[in-house]
Amino acid sequence: MQIISEKKIGDRTLRLVFGDITMRDVDAIVNAANKHLKHGGGVAGAIVRKGGSIIQEESDRIGYVPTGNAALTSAGMLKAKGVIHTVGPRMGEGDEDMKLRRALQQTLLLASEHKFRSVSMPAISSGIFGFPKDRCAKILVSETLNFLQKNQETSLQIIEFCIFDEETLAHFRHEFDKIDVH
Repeated sequence: MQIISEKKIGDRTLRLVFGDITMRDVDAIVNAANKHLKHGGGVAGAIVRKGGSIIQEESDRIGYVPTGNAALTSAGMLKAKGVIHTVGPRMGEGDEDMKLRRALQQTLLLASEHKFRSVSMPAISSGIFGFPKDRCAKILVSETLNFLQKNQETSLQIIEFCIFDEETLAHFRHEFDKIDVH
């Protein structure tokens, strides 16, 4: 696990981390989920393998989450208190940028509603859903900054992006380098 960049936004911290999201010691980790919350592969599969079947069982009870929305389950054996299952857009379904913005907003609102202080999220939709990695980084970082400006009362103190591949990391690093904290 390696901290790549950390920016102070008022009294909040925006962090870029390179590593395995299932190992993060935060209140909530974010799972880039599909609408039916079937966690077979990618980040979702890793979360269930390491956290235990309880995560899939609770997801099955929730059943369905529309694109651009999020749902919360426990985190099983993971260090986190909860897993926020966020459904980002698949490329080609239309209006993907807006749907990714909404997914990020819903994720951060859900974390705030549950009084979480720290959240770690992957590059939502940039894996098997095919969302371009550069656009994903730009939208997620800019929307997070926007959320922090509009939601001064949020319980969130640390919001981080946990990236596990070099190509995606380069795009997020580029967006972090553009953040002006003055």
